[in-house]
Amino acid sequence: MKLKLSLAISASILSIACLALIPAFGQEQAKGKGKNGNPNRLTEGPKGPTGPVPHMADGHVDMSGLWFRPYVSDLTRSNAQVQNPSELPFTEWGKKQWDNYKVEDGDYTGACLPFGLVRSINSPDPTQFIQNGPFLAILFEQNTWFKLIPIDGRPHEKGVPTWFGDSVGHWEGDTLVIHTNNFNGKTRLDTIGHPHSEQMETTERYTRTDLGHMNYEITIHDPKTFTADWKSTRVFTLRTDTHIMEYSCEENNKSLWEGRIKVPKF
Repeated sequence: MKLKLSLAISASILSIACLALIPAFGQEQAKGKGKNGNPNRLTEGPKGPTGPVPHMADGHVDMSGLWFRPYVSDLTRSNAQVQNPSELPFTEWGKKQWDNYKVEDGDYTGACLPFGLVRSINSPDPTQFIQNGPFLAILFEQNTWFKLIPIDGRPHEKGVPTWFGDSVGHWEGDTLVIHTNNFNGKTRLDTIGHPHSEQMETTERYTRTDLGHMNYEITIHDPKTFTADWKSTRVFTLRTDTHIMEYSCEENNKSLWEGRIKVPKF
């Protein structure tokens, strides 16, 4: 009897430990899919440190640090407020992509394909910003992706369309403005599946308001998917008590072969 009880307790402890180790992909899926069933909710975290805005030696604001963002599965929600309470201004093509999206038919992130720029910025995982001279590096904990962005005002380069697009930045006073184009159109804007096309261009504005906080605004321009531009905002919070961690997404995991994860159809 004691042996059986001991085994039962050990199994319970192991189950709890396994749940604690669920990767960030699982966390994102669990935090809401909007029209596919679950409500949106924000990820609350500690308040950021207080102090003046730091600057680089060249006088520009220093964006470096580990940043947490309030997560919502629906990009049309800005922090806790609904910015676009009605439907987005879809074109006929865009509305069809939105209406036909069902996460149970297979979401590309379940096959470990890149999230893309917008969905990565909107994910619940922390990001590390490293600023050095003419470049800003953004290190995403999600799948250990990174993006290197020139911020010295240089023009876009012409190249093969990519998941994260081609980004260039410039300064408007103390605000860093990053414009991105040349997307491959194979990603979604958020967890609930808002669509975009290869024609999408994004404009992000980063404004560090003090030591511990940064205002973030993204404008979506995509004439194939939307009849008008629209934007979403967030407030990023600096964390000094932790760091980004190693992340691994395994496309050959058991759930893929058993049908719980489905390869998406592009």
